[in-house]
Amino acid sequence: MNFVKWPFGQGTGTQHSGVETIQKLCDRVASATLLEDRRDAVRALKSLSKKYRLEVGSQALEHLIRILQTDSADSEILGYALDTIYNIICSDEEEEQDESEEDMQKQEDDVGAQFTEKFLQDPENITLLLTMLEEFDFHVRWPAVKLLTALLKNQCAQVQGIILVSPMGVSRLMDLLADSREVIRNDGLLLLQQLTKSNAAIQKIVAFENAFERLLDIITEEGSSDGGIVVEDCLLLLLNLLKNNSSNQNFFKEGSYIQRMKPWFEVGDDNAGWSAQKVTNLHYMLQLVRVLVSPVNSPGAAASCQKAMFQCGLLQQLCTILMATGVPADILTETINTVSEVIRGSQVNQDYFASVNAPSNPPRPAIVVLLMSMVNERQPFVLRCAVLYCFQCFLYKNQKGQGEIVATLLPSTIDANSISAGQLLCGGLFSADSLSNWCAAVALAHALQDNLTQKEQLLRVQLATSLGKPPVSLLQQCTNILSQGDKISRRGSKVQTRVGLLMLLCTWINNCPIAVTHFLHNQENVPFLTAQISENLGEDERLVQGLCALLLGICIYYNDNSLENYTKDKLKQLIEKRIGKENFVEKLGFITKHELYSRAGQKPQPIFSTPEHMLFDHEFTKLVKELEGMITKAVHKSSEEEKKEEEVKKTLEQHDSIVTQYKELIREQDAQINELKVQVANMTSQSEQMQSTMTQQLTQIQQHKDQYNILKLKLGKTGDQSSSQVDGAHVNGLQSEELSQLREELEELRRQHAQQQTQLAEQDTLIASLKSEAAPSTQAAEGPSDNAELIKELEALRAQVASQAADINQLQTERQELLRRVETVQSSPASADSGVDTAKVAELEKQLSAQSTDTQKLQEEVKGLKASRASMEGDLASATSTAAILQAEVGKLQQEVQESKKEQDDLLMLLADQDQKILTLKQKLKDLGETIEDEDDLDSKDQSEDDDDEEEEEDDE
Repeated sequence: MNFVKWPFGQGTGTQHSGVETIQKLCDRVASATLLEDRRDAVRALKSLSKKYRLEVGSQALEHLIRILQTDSADSEILGYALDTIYNIICSDEEEEQDESEEDMQKQEDDVGAQFTEKFLQDPENITLLLTMLEEFDFHVRWPAVKLLTALLKNQCAQVQGIILVSPMGVSRLMDLLADSREVIRNDGLLLLQQLTKSNAAIQKIVAFENAFERLLDIITEEGSSDGGIVVEDCLLLLLNLLKNNSSNQNFFKEGSYIQRMKPWFEVGDDNAGWSAQKVTNLHYMLQLVRVLVSPVNSPGAAASCQKAMFQCGLLQQLCTILMATGVPADILTETINTVSEVIRGSQVNQDYFASVNAPSNPPRPAIVVLLMSMVNERQPFVLRCAVLYCFQCFLYKNQKGQGEIVATLLPSTIDANSISAGQLLCGGLFSADSLSNWCAAVALAHALQDNLTQKEQLLRVQLATSLGKPPVSLLQQCTNILSQGDKISRRGSKVQTRVGLLMLLCTWINNCPIAVTHFLHNQENVPFLTAQISENLGEDERLVQGLCALLLGICIYYNDNSLENYTKDKLKQLIEKRIGKENFVEKLGFITKHELYSRAGQKPQPIFSTPEHMLFDHEFTKLVKELEGMITKAVHKSSEEEKKEEEVKKTLEQHDSIVTQYKELIREQDAQINELKVQVANMTSQSEQMQSTMTQQLTQIQQHKDQYNILKLKLGKTGDQSSSQVDGAHVNGLQSEELSQLREELEELRRQHAQQQTQLAEQDTLIASLKSEAAPSTQAAEGPSDNAELIKELEALRAQVASQAADINQLQTERQELLRRVETVQSSPASADSGVDTAKVAELEKQLSAQSTDTQKLQEEVKGLKASRASMEGDLASATSTAAILQAEVGKLQQEVQESKKEQDDLLMLLADQDQKILTLKQKLKDLGETIEDEDDLDSKDQSEDDDDEEEEEDDE
């Protein structure tokens, strides 16, 4: 081991000696059998790795990787190996500071990237590092974190891919945030920052590993905005997780983490002496809020976050910072931008912002205070841009706010004792500062955006120009500044001022014929516009020419021909004579060809490097896209073509109204058919219920049959007992009194038998009639087999009743035979002489009495069966009647459906005629050179879909 301590001299052999030493150390690492020898050799390589980075990396990297694989049980040698690989891959910071910038770049590209690529040739090396992160030993875990961070910096995408497919790879990295040692936790934050860059899949995994909860806890523990660099790292990681990741944004909102952001902005009253770290932390916190409500997010997601921010009081807290004193300028600017996007498009948040007052005496609305900063040329440029953006967001899709701003300009609402937003805008519009002119013009244009009512109201605004002169309208004053040469040279000579005024005028008169009439009423406006367009000016004036062409084109397109001197035709003739149609269209195209046009159309926020670049507004670029093609077509059309087009439009409108009426009629009929279908379904359900009821009745009939069979068996036993009793009476004889009683009972039985015969005859007649009635009914009803089965059951029951009556007749016959024998005994002299055994006669009387009781019970049971049969026959009649009613209803519905189909066929014939007429008119338009839109094709597609639906309904029926 003596070679480890060799000194490296200052001579020419120093480099050679170092290479030899590294070679010997590598051999030692590869061949030593003792762990201590390998550990000492790796420690020596670590000490040489910073000075001889290239040599150590080229010779020892493979050996060091093998150490990581084989000596994982020894934490000390693992720590040395990890530190050595880290020094090879990541250059020393102090060394980089001494080198030139070119050498630093070369070091990073040629050395660090080279060894990183070599290390990543085997993806298992990254898996090995992830496994080492589970080691709690500080000397292993911390170097592994630093090494993995360096690898991510050099080859981010490749390392991300390996970690993404590694089982529990992201979870092991998330465990670093829970480490009690701050240095590991802090470096873990840096590692996760690198890991989550530009990888949505890893961002989602990290978020669902409870990253939001842990990061917010760390920010709170570190003191929120007053915390140190750790808070900044947490905020940067949160920005990585949330920016351009809608899934994580929704998860952040649903997890109620927005509410936990409110304490970040609770700054004290004493705002003096803000530290640089606090300013940085608040800057990132405000950016985090903006990420959640950015206009580039989906409207639904941004709106839900805006609602949550208002409900938890975050917007109120931001407005407090907005109106506080002593806040640094960059924080105030970023706060204004943040409040802008929190209220943009949210009516509730916009209403709250309108109610915010500055803590002044007397209190002034926050909007007024901000506008004062916007039109003040001494304020910073970025602050003025932020205020303009805030005002635009306040008016975005906010017709109520637009009306309130315009109302401050109307004569009836002007308050001479206070400064209003309208007064500030007018003051900025006509001030000597061109930037104030542009900002005020754009702000006022947003107060008129897509609001016809306010465009007409603003025509009422009157301005007092000077003493002794009558007031002029705001529209007149704007056009005067543009058209009068002396005022242009004094106030509006700068391109920025004229561009702002022209954008305001274009927005104002767009889609407002009354404003167009007011503008054309000034005899100087049209000559000024034509002169500006026809001149050949320099590059700087081309944009003004294009805007003048746009303004004149709007006057043509939305002209209601109320002024004889400036009708559509006369303006077109003027363009053709003074400018030329092709030249006019070319000048109109100067707007979209300007280099700043596309930049302004990218984002709603006005971001400009210098005040001179403030020429276009984001919403105005949308207006230009909408109007350019329309104006070009309008200029090229002749008066005859316009008349024909108007006639065709009227005809198409009439046809469209007819088609619409037919469509409504068809929809009504479809609704009626659907109602009838529902009724049929209800009746089908009722029929099914009736079938269920009949099934229950059949079950009851079966029960009655079983009861009847039991009674029949009992009746047979009673008849046998009666025969034995008769025989005993014949042998022993009876007394005369008892014989008279038997005669009476016999007569009673005969009478009852006659009644039963009559009832049986009536029942036979009823069953025959039921048969005749049920035969056609069963054919019409949906369940004929069930009714026929019920009739068969009734016939079987009738046969059983007849059998029972036969048994009763047999019993009566046996009684008559018994009575005859008794009479024979009484008339015999031998019997009279010998006498009658009294005891046997008594016994015979008892048996006859029992027989009479049984017969009476049997008759009662027969009556019960008859009543049950009558009830079943009534149910059968009811079911048959209901089935007949249902069949009649079904027939009626089918007839109505047939009538509806016939009406629809007639309507389709009418629609076909109308379509043919429309196609003829379209062909005429195409022959005239007009472009026909495909709205009618959509209608015909709808009609074909309706026809397909009707065919499907017919198939279903």
